[in-house]
Parts: sequence; structure tokens; C-alpha cells
Amino acid sequence: MPQEGEQSLPLVRSLNSGMPINAVFCNHCPRLVRPLWIDFRGAPRAYEDLQPGTGRKMTTYVGHPWMFRDAETDEPLMVNSKELFLPKPAEGGNATFANITLPVYSLKDRALQVIRRLVRPEDYRRLEIARCLIEELEDQPSVLKDLHRMNQRVEQHLLERIQSQEE
Repeated sequence: MPQEGEQSLPLVRSLNSGMPINAVFCNHCPRLVRPLWIDFRGAPRAYEDLQPGTGRKMTTYVGHPWMFRDAETDEPLMVNSKELFLPKPAEGGNATFANITLPVYSLKDRALQVIRRLVRPEDYRRLEIARCLIEELEDQPSVLKDLHRMNQRVEQHLLERIQSQEE
């Protein structure tokens, strides 16, 4: 339990399992992908980008979470249909695959991505669109915001489990 004035460690972070595994990061999307290892303090650590249609063998550890982002826009990408890759041992010592793909974007999210690519941020407020959309354009994708949201979800899930056990 943290003392007064101390910050607790985030829930989404690497744990020291000491169990190495072989993983293959496979970029199945048309974007340049930035793998991010979430370290022992919950901070993202960037690894070498993956070109579209390529892969890379990695040695990682059980309990070490990874996220994958568009290297140019910082938009989140999916890995094995999830936001986070948490390696587990594969049967027979085989490699564990991390298949990186584009998420299914809503029409609004895709339109915001295109506008961000075509319009300079200082010109967003000159667009004749609803103010709420301008605010969403200005709210750029961020791995730190996404990690914070994931930590809140995990914490809420744990609190709900504790409350249901007390009843």
C-alpha cells in the first residue's frame, strides 16, 4: 500500500516472471507499426518500427504487456483482436504470435483521421464543422491517455469483483 504522498504503480505494467518466451510480431496492416513494451513502472518503451507486411522475432517474457501504435499518427492498433498483447507460453515451446491489424473504425473516427492528415492543427478552428468535432480533432491520440483508460478499467473491474465477494 503506498504511503501518503507516494504514487502507486499502475495496474498495467510488466511483472518480473523470469519466464522468457519467443514471440513473433506480425504487421498485417498497411501502416508503419511502433511496438511499445509497457515497462515495470507502467511506462511505454518504443521498439524498432515494423514496416507494413513484415514481422519480427522477439524474446519477451510472460507477464510483459505490449501495445502497438501507428508510428506516424499514434493511433492505437489491434493485436490478436485486443488492445494489449500479454504473452503466454506457447505449447511445445513454439513461438507466440502477435498479429497486428487495424481496428474497425467508426465513420466519425475515420473522418477525424483523414482531416488530421489533410489539415494543419492551427487551421482546425477555421473549418465549418461542429465545435464538438473541432475539440475531438484537437484531442490527438495518445498512448499515455490509452494506458490511463486501461488502468481505470482494470481498477474498476477489480473493485466490482471485490464488492461482489463481500455480498
